[in-house]
Amino acid sequence: MNQEQFKNTVFIHKDKLFRFAKRILVDDDEAFDAVQNVMMRLWQLKDQLLQYKNMEAFCMQSVKNEALNRIKKGKVRSNYVNQYQAVSTTEYTIGNTKEIIVRMINSLPEKQRLVMHLRDVEDYDIDEIAEVLEMGESAVRVNLMRARQKVKEQLTKLFDYETARIYSDRK
Repeated sequence: MNQEQFKNTVFIHKDKLFRFAKRILVDDDEAFDAVQNVMMRLWQLKDQLLQYKNMEAFCMQSVKNEALNRIKKGKVRSNYVNQYQAVSTTEYTIGNTKEIIVRMINSLPEKQRLVMHLRDVEDYDIDEIAEVLEMGESAVRVNLMRARQKVKEQLTKLFDYETARIYSDRK
């Protein structure tokens, strides 16, 4: 594989890889470093890459493994824990609903969070997610359903709380 083929088959996925790594690692710099490491390793293995039928899935899987290794090594553990705490009971406004939903998604268990990111943000199909995360398609569907259900329940609680608070303030 020459440089042009590498750019057209592997390097074109760098933006998706970065977003996926950032979802796992939280920190932009760590995510960038993880993607860079994967790209360098893939370049070194460029002649062997032609054996993979789905290059995008292979790249996503490589980034996932790199990101999880970084977390295991403790390089980003403190950021990871601080960023992924459950939504607190601070005051919310309509303007930060997106931020609230992102926090809720980030508070999900790892598999559910990754499945939801790949499906709802990156718009992957169920079979592609199963390949990237090395899970069965039924497990992907179950994790996606549970993730969406948890976020829905948390949003419902939050909006019920806010509605009750608004009406109690009017009295």
